[in-house]
Amino acid sequence: MGHPELSLLIAGRWRSGEGRDVLPVVDPATEEVVGELPVASTADLDEALEAAATAFPVWRDTPAYDRYGVLRRAADLLRERAGEIGRATTVEQGKPVAEAVGEVHGAADILDWFAEEGRRVYGRIVPSRRAGIRNLVLRQPVGPVAGFTPWNFPITIPARKVGAALAAGCTMVLKPAEETPATGLALARALVDAGLPPGVLNVVFGDPATISTRLIRSPLIRKVTFTGSTAVGRQIAHLAAEGVKRATLELGGHAPVLVFDDADVEAAARMAVGAKFRNAGQICIAPTRFFVQEGVYPEFTRLFAERIEQLRPGNGLDPATTLGPLAHDRRPPAMAAMVEDAVDRGARVVTGGRSGDGRGYFWSPTLLADVDPHARAMVEEPFGPVALAVPFADLEDALRGANALPYGLASYAFTSSKSTAYAVSEAIEAGMLGINHFMLTGPETPFGGVKESGYGSEGGSEGIEDYLFSKLVSEA
Repeated sequence: MGHPELSLLIAGRWRSGEGRDVLPVVDPATEEVVGELPVASTADLDEALEAAATAFPVWRDTPAYDRYGVLRRAADLLRERAGEIGRATTVEQGKPVAEAVGEVHGAADILDWFAEEGRRVYGRIVPSRRAGIRNLVLRQPVGPVAGFTPWNFPITIPARKVGAALAAGCTMVLKPAEETPATGLALARALVDAGLPPGVLNVVFGDPATISTRLIRSPLIRKVTFTGSTAVGRQIAHLAAEGVKRATLELGGHAPVLVFDDADVEAAARMAVGAKFRNAGQICIAPTRFFVQEGVYPEFTRLFAERIEQLRPGNGLDPATTLGPLAHDRRPPAMAAMVEDAVDRGARVVTGGRSGDGRGYFWSPTLLADVDPHARAMVEEPFGPVALAVPFADLEDALRGANALPYGLASYAFTSSKSTAYAVSEAIEAGMLGINHFMLTGPETPFGGVKESGYGSEGGSEGIEDYLFSKLVSEA
């Protein structure tokens, strides 16, 4: 089975690479070029903006029930196509095909959730201080949106943004990651096949800086939504601020895990392997900094390492693979530099710590123990299959380490004490906290961070809020 044809989607038409520059799409497991991606020209971008602006009043005035129907049909199509979409994701991004197929089903659930939420965008009547006056508060879509999504979850993250925007009545110009275009296009194709009107969703690719500047500075765009690194997020926020435009930013994380002496250490280690090394650790909420209380530190690191060594790296298309390659050629050198720096500062390599043999962007699943708090890996998000273990003495010590960084996306704690769980939940500086498990995300719950991990939420009832504004109508 060949890789899906790659294109742009503008004003309801699929645009091929003919007459346009193209970018290679590379399989990270084999380093083979699997497709050529059309690069949007300036004229393409302007046409996409005009299409979103033209379609907005039509889509805004489409009854919420009809918008619901399109999203629900698209969700069903994603489920029907999950196998072929998942395979395309694996070829582009590297994750094991079972993970990729599961991600498609998760994206379908997200569309279902926002389809329902769009039917529940309610206003209210506010009692007036004067007789004969009625105050109505209407909830209305903010307008055309510019969306930017990364390569690590190439259908989940677009589904969050597109699902919320479309359910609210907004239109969108979406730029998915150039590394994983077929996956983002599969989401768009499901929506088009489900009856989405032309121009409501447009999909473009090309140089990220050029596209983001052109789209965000356009007066036609009313809101920006971005998922990616904190460094790029700052630039996106600056561009949005120039036009006083709303922005939702889901940025980097460096999730701490607090494992207390009274925790179920075996269960914590077992669950940690699945959470940390899913998608080869390329997850913004991946548990990475393991602060383990001194009494169970040796046992936890031993059990964690034993579980890590059971992982099977390989091509994600092989059903036996449990750890795929990193997404592109820049990641293995980044892992090597961080591990070398940590070891130079006194860290101990418990397991892993080396690149793969042969072709492909592989890195062995790694556990470093006794890591210096100033090591690069402790202060910069590794975004790869490297876990860091550090002992702590007491609750205050653990919280000090967990909250030391400017990031505040996900966090985790393992304890059998209700009072400890309460103390952590009150004091941890993060947008999300999992206690005794790592399964934080779902369509029904908000997803977002604090500090330099961004602002705004995706998912849950909060996810649709940033695509709406409140209009007061005071009527005599």
